[in-house]
Amino acid sequence: MGNSRVTPLKQTTIPRLELTAATIAVKTNKMVLTELDMPIDRVVFWTDSMAVLRYIQNIIARFHTFVANRLAVIHEGSQPSNWRYINTKVNPADYASRGISANSLIMQENWIKAPSFLLEPEDQWPKHPMEIADTELLDNDPEVKRVTVRAVIAEQQNSDNSTECVNKLMQHYSSWYLLKRTVAWILKVRKELLRRVNMKRLNSSPILQESCDKSVLSHQDLKEAEKSILKFIQQQEFDTEINALASGNSHVNRRSRIRNLDPFLDDGILRVGGRLHQSSISAEMKHPIILTKDHHVSTIILRQIHQELMHSGRNHMLAKLREKYWIIHAPSAIRKLISRCVTCRRFKSKVEEQKMANLPKDRIVPDVPPFSRVGVDYFGPFEVKQKRSRVKRYGVIFTCLASRAVHLEVAASLDTDSYINALRRFIARRGQVTKIRSDNGTNFVGAERELARSIQEWNQHQIQKSMLQKNVDWQFNPPAGSHHGGVWERIIRIIRKAMNSLLRELTLDDEGLNTLMCEIECMINDRPITKNTDHHSDLEPLTPNHLLLMKRKPNLPPGVFDKDDIYHRRRWRQVQYMANLFWHRWVREYLPLFSRKTEVARNQTELANW
Repeated sequence: MGNSRVTPLKQTTIPRLELTAATIAVKTNKMVLTELDMPIDRVVFWTDSMAVLRYIQNIIARFHTFVANRLAVIHEGSQPSNWRYINTKVNPADYASRGISANSLIMQENWIKAPSFLLEPEDQWPKHPMEIADTELLDNDPEVKRVTVRAVIAEQQNSDNSTECVNKLMQHYSSWYLLKRTVAWILKVRKELLRRVNMKRLNSSPILQESCDKSVLSHQDLKEAEKSILKFIQQQEFDTEINALASGNSHVNRRSRIRNLDPFLDDGILRVGGRLHQSSISAEMKHPIILTKDHHVSTIILRQIHQELMHSGRNHMLAKLREKYWIIHAPSAIRKLISRCVTCRRFKSKVEEQKMANLPKDRIVPDVPPFSRVGVDYFGPFEVKQKRSRVKRYGVIFTCLASRAVHLEVAASLDTDSYINALRRFIARRGQVTKIRSDNGTNFVGAERELARSIQEWNQHQIQKSMLQKNVDWQFNPPAGSHHGGVWERIIRIIRKAMNSLLRELTLDDEGLNTLMCEIECMINDRPITKNTDHHSDLEPLTPNHLLLMKRKPNLPPGVFDKDDIYHRRRWRQVQYMANLFWHRWVREYLPLFSRKTEVARNQTELANW
């Protein structure tokens, strides 16, 4: 059969047209082999173009796109050794390019019976006059890409260039798997290049024509890469030991750092000898590969094990490592790796503590009557008996911010009126309050609003008659800042602990609950707020009762008081001296406990306060 193409209108060079004809021959051969039923052992392609033979035989040069694409089709469907040269005069395909009539075509024997030399032995077939198989491309061929290569050759003294390149390659990767994969590709390319060189030297031996798979890596490729890497490392680190064992010695030098491991060579790799030859474990576990801890490859091996074990501890990593490798001083290397692991440091680190802010002025300013600046909060509820039913009651705590004294009231409900009544009872019994701190609760907000409106209206009518009434400075904590009320929250915990132990199986009435609140109030006010020591000469610790039991009305007469007033007949001078003595000790013993801004200091202070 015959197949031809018409020359395109766009001007094209003769070598390109001849290469297109060779491509048509390969495609025609593929179609014929598909349609024939008989098996074909060998196919020979003939061409009268020396340029095409040069292109097909040359596998080194880089061609332009047109030539490269058609050569790819030719090399895919045939081998370079299948192409031979034929003279134009005896080439039957030349008839299509020169033109011939149908009658003349029938009369031509070359077209019907093929050239006569094909009936001769193969050694008598036409030879190429220039031995094209061994001839390189001409330098002026326009189809060959011109590539300018600039190389700098540097002489290195006292160092091996290849060793330095391999070390740089290993240092470049931070993953053991990526390093093995890269080395596997390098070894695979090297193997393919050697195969092609040998194929060219032996003139395409059938055994060497089988090429390796260039698309994927196999498990065997990774094992060969790992073996090559470990051999290279051990040759650098244990050169003396390897040479001694390779020469036939059964033991290494006494000064060797791996002498106690009883090393031996296994296929060029140094392994641990040991005494586990008869054990039933795998050979890799019985004889792990010896490595040094300071090498980069040892570090990335430990890093991969650490990640595979989900950032486990040192013992787990060491057990996993010994299944295949034996790194000298491995525990210290593992400890160093874990200490530098970002993930481990993030999840195992201590939670950062918030730096304590400065205490408000209300807690550190003395010389004011108790309960002048207070903190208030609700706690409860508690069930009490009322006739035949049970109702809920709530506790209201007022604590002095400076002296830490406590006053307890009982509220019938959580509404604003109930809280205002509790506040009025507190002020009536403890004196006028100048500042109140509380949580941002709805009942407190409503109470502040109603009190402010009532006091403002009351002042408008009475301001000309009396100047004694003063507004209360009410300050609310932030909505989500419960830690701002730690002063009274800690005391509420003490109250709940006492009431839970008393009211577990007992239900009180209103009178009993009020009595219980007074008892608890007395107990809490008797707690020490300074450190208590065991030395007999030390003063007793300060308690809020030292100030509360000596307190009279808030409108005490002013004056200067000294130690002689303790023996004065007038009671108010004795009380004033005891109050001054309380605040003097409060400044010296209690106030310095709040100087340190640490969580420990706060816990110790709260522990001392109750």
